[in-house]
Amino acid sequence: MPKKMFVIFGVSNILWMVFAVSQAIKVDMFPDESKIFAQIGDSVSLTCSATGCESPSLSWRTQMDSPLNGKVRNEGTTSTLIMDPVSFKDEHQYLCTVICGAAKLEKAIQVEIYSFSKGPEIHLSSPAEVGKPVTVTCSVPDVYPFERLEIELLKGNHPMKVQDFLEPSEKKAQETKSLDVTFSPTDEDIGTALVCQATLHIYDDDSPPKVRKTTKELEVYISPKDTAISVNPSTRLQEGDSVTMTCTSAGLPAPRILWSKKLDNGNRQLLSENATLTLISMRAEDSGIYVCEGNNPVGKDRKEVKLTVQEKMFTVEISPGPQIAAQVGDSVVLTCDVRDCESPSFSWRTQIDSPLNGKVRREGSKSTLTLSPVSFENEHFYLCTVICGQKKLEKGIQVELYSFPSDPEIEMSGPLVNGNPVTVSCKVPNVYPSDRLEIELFKGESIMMNKIFLEDVSKKALETKSLEMTFIPTVEDTGNVLVCLAQLPIDEMEFEPKQRQSTQILYVNVAPRDTTILVSPSSILEEGSSVNMTCSSNGLPAPKILWSRQLSNGDLQPISENATLSFMSTKMEDSGIYVCEGINQVGTSRKEVNLIIQVAPKDIQLTAFPSESVKEGDTVIISCTCGNVPPTLIILKKKAETGYTVLKSTGGAYTIHRAQLEDAGVYQCESKNEVGSQLRSLTLDVKGRESNKDYFSPELLVLYCASSLIIPAIGMIIYFARRANMTGSYSLVEAQKVC
Repeated sequence: MPKKMFVIFGVSNILWMVFAVSQAIKVDMFPDESKIFAQIGDSVSLTCSATGCESPSLSWRTQMDSPLNGKVRNEGTTSTLIMDPVSFKDEHQYLCTVICGAAKLEKAIQVEIYSFSKGPEIHLSSPAEVGKPVTVTCSVPDVYPFERLEIELLKGNHPMKVQDFLEPSEKKAQETKSLDVTFSPTDEDIGTALVCQATLHIYDDDSPPKVRKTTKELEVYISPKDTAISVNPSTRLQEGDSVTMTCTSAGLPAPRILWSKKLDNGNRQLLSENATLTLISMRAEDSGIYVCEGNNPVGKDRKEVKLTVQEKMFTVEISPGPQIAAQVGDSVVLTCDVRDCESPSFSWRTQIDSPLNGKVRREGSKSTLTLSPVSFENEHFYLCTVICGQKKLEKGIQVELYSFPSDPEIEMSGPLVNGNPVTVSCKVPNVYPSDRLEIELFKGESIMMNKIFLEDVSKKALETKSLEMTFIPTVEDTGNVLVCLAQLPIDEMEFEPKQRQSTQILYVNVAPRDTTILVSPSSILEEGSSVNMTCSSNGLPAPKILWSRQLSNGDLQPISENATLSFMSTKMEDSGIYVCEGINQVGTSRKEVNLIIQVAPKDIQLTAFPSESVKEGDTVIISCTCGNVPPTLIILKKKAETGYTVLKSTGGAYTIHRAQLEDAGVYQCESKNEVGSQLRSLTLDVKGRESNKDYFSPELLVLYCASSLIIPAIGMIIYFARRANMTGSYSLVEAQKVC
């Protein structure tokens, strides 16, 4: 208990004694009060001091001259009386006496004792239960003087009772005083606070009293009630079953749930403290009465339920049953499962007693028949017979066969070419039963053809069925999807999938066409020029371009696979026929261009046969030839006084029959084309005969005839030989001679 210090300075009942001396004496007391209140157990200090006296004598006493029960400490002109701890023995009027020479002065102070160190305590006679009376006691321990005590009890903000203790105490002692209130709690009291307030009026004046308060939340209880049990699935069970029982009970605080079972001797066997009780694998001896009890601190409530567990007959289950669709070639396992029989006996057979064509295996309470691989011999109704003791049960399962193992196959009779008929085939391999099959062929979302095979005679065999149709593809079909949908709709059989489909995107080919050649700058060029020949061809897929050169025998010599064929510096040998081919897998398109490389005339030869010097009367052939390809224009001239006279020549040759002296002179040959020209000249000398001028030799006649035939022939041979070595041609409309 904490202690409090009170220091007292004051002056009370001072007796002044004045002697012959003129000196004045003053006495002070601290605390400067006539009365103080000290709590039992605290510490109190009274201090007395004298002024106006150098060496005073200070002493303490009670008015009744009772023992001081304290310690006095003097220091110069000050004296302190310490009471620690304060008790009932210290309740007096204390006097401080000061003697200074012949003078004597006194000062008094009253010390009153009280006890109020603990707060009130709230107690209930029993747990507060709705509707049942309960007594609330509010007690204040170790109080003094209790005749000044007042206790008030409140419920929430509503006063319940106020009590004073005005009767005087018979002795000085600390006592416990209490107040009792009896009431019946209601639901509205739940959570309400009980407040006990104690007030001690120790002061005689208007000073506030000492107050202590204690608050306690009112815990209101509700005895368990409305206890109920729910049972799932039922109160009547068979051996091996499971049951779940759930118990609920209302109350405050929430009741604790206890599950128990009544025994034959009347006692109860505790089973669980959970609200839910689950019993599994029930046996006949588990039958009985089960009790659910809800309890809390103020009461309990019970509910009973009766469970009946009956003996269970053994059962036989066959799986997967009662019917299974098995695909030919797969593996099928038939399982016969027995329950509630410790030592079953198994056997398998077909309904028509055909061979099983499978392997039988037993595993505990199960027997399996494995059919692997499934074939047409396994399409039967199978029976599993189970004997347990003297009882016999039989279960059956029908095995139905089908075959639908793969998606349809789409085949084309050839590549798709725009405008060319093609046959599409949709095949469904290894199908059974084929008489249930239906095939549909779609192009995009449009159906092209469908076929149902109901008219086919069904036999136990795997068959490949197909649908065929011919159509003419167009360019617009490109990108469309060809869909072959096969369905095996056997409604009484459960299997997946019952339909399969295959798709193929249509790519319609177009043979190359509209092949064109663009020559830049021209197909007729001067030697040394550059030329680009660009070829284009339409088709689907895009045609591949192939450039070739046509040889003299008509064969083609491949040159390039680029669309553009370029010559940076052409030569005369580059002249010829060039062929562009557009090629894809469905055709070829061809276009030709004749490239002509022109050169200025060159290699001109001007000759006189038999010689440039002849005799008068001889025959002379003046011949002009050139090595140009393509041919150039040849003009023979004779120089005259007024210029050159153009001679009429044949094949570049001019014949002078019986040369005369005036035939002598300068002869000129001019070879020219669009590119340029070249000149050659010779001088013919004709000498006169010394003998008879009319003489004509037979030998000369023969020579003349031969030369007139040989020289033109030689010119023609040279012309056709050169032309055969070139791939181009050149023509001048007004040419007088082609060399």
